[in-house]
Amino acid sequence: MHLSNIQSRIIIIREQRVILDYDLAELYETETKRLKEAVRRHIERFPEDFMFELTNDEFETLRSQFATSNRGGSRYPPFAFTEQGVAMLSSVLNSKKAIDVNIAIMRTFVALRLHFLNQNELADKLKELEIKYNQQFKDVYAAINYLLNKDKLDISQKERKKIGFNR
Repeated sequence: MHLSNIQSRIIIIREQRVILDYDLAELYETETKRLKEAVRRHIERFPEDFMFELTNDEFETLRSQFATSNRGGSRYPPFAFTEQGVAMLSSVLNSKKAIDVNIAIMRTFVALRLHFLNQNELADKLKELEIKYNQQFKDVYAAINYLLNKDKLDISQKERKKIGFNR
């Protein structure tokens, strides 16, 4: 099971990274119907932050983004499983295949989290450098302006009419 295969199935819904039930069923090599049955039998193990059912609006938006099969695709909104929900599935699905797939999925979620942490660290570092170098450029610009204006001040001092003692 390649991480990229799993990674391509992780989408963001309600600002959470999730895998939909039909993608999980495909990874587990089972029917979506069977996966949902197992979850419903143990629904108390899946609070809202572990698994949620898409609203009709979310489902329609999702269907419009992805091509549906000739049969029209799923007729019911899918379940969306967060990382914790996928981990909880391992207590519901006990086959060897389910255990192997769960391990691969958990590794993928961890890899994604590390990737996003690294991106955030890089963005913070870039912002820090931008602030630092902006200040340095402001200092250089101020020095150049001072030198340019200093020459103008010297010229204007030479051209003025002198008063007082002359030698």
